[in-house]
Amino acid sequence: MREVARPADDPRMALVHLLRAVTVELGLAGDRFATLHGLHPTDLRALIHLLDAERAGLKATPGLLGGRLAMASPAVTALVDRLARLGLVRRAPDPADRRRVLLEVDDTAVALGWSFFGPLISQVIQAADGFTPAELDTVERFLTTVRDSIATDPSSVPRTEPLEE
Repeated sequence: MREVARPADDPRMALVHLLRAVTVELGLAGDRFATLHGLHPTDLRALIHLLDAERAGLKATPGLLGGRLAMASPAVTALVDRLARLGLVRRAPDPADRRRVLLEVDDTAVALGWSFFGPLISQVIQAADGFTPAELDTVERFLTTVRDSIATDPSSVPRTEPLEE
């Protein structure tokens, strides 16, 4: 059953359309970065997940990366092999469990990312300068709620048929 769209004058729909536009622009920036450096879009997503894990203080393992990217173990191995060959990621033994391998983003990858995304990040920070701390808290709460509401179990997302030509 198809869900009925909300009226165009619903202010929440304006937010949906704005979020979509921001997502498209960020996706295009990521695509330009990937193309410029000979990466697949999945390579870029993998690097982002590994950096996010590091920022969160999580030990990044191939299993964690596979879960975040919804990829099977052989595909993750090929992905990590490719990133390691490019000098962007390295495997390191886990000092707490010698059977486990940890994934670390190389400083080269971080520098490469900052050289490309640094100006974009600066623009976003400058845009945030025009907001009060309370407004920034509201924006953060909204974006966190949106992220959490769409980060669902893939099996709960309705499957659609391809458009017919």
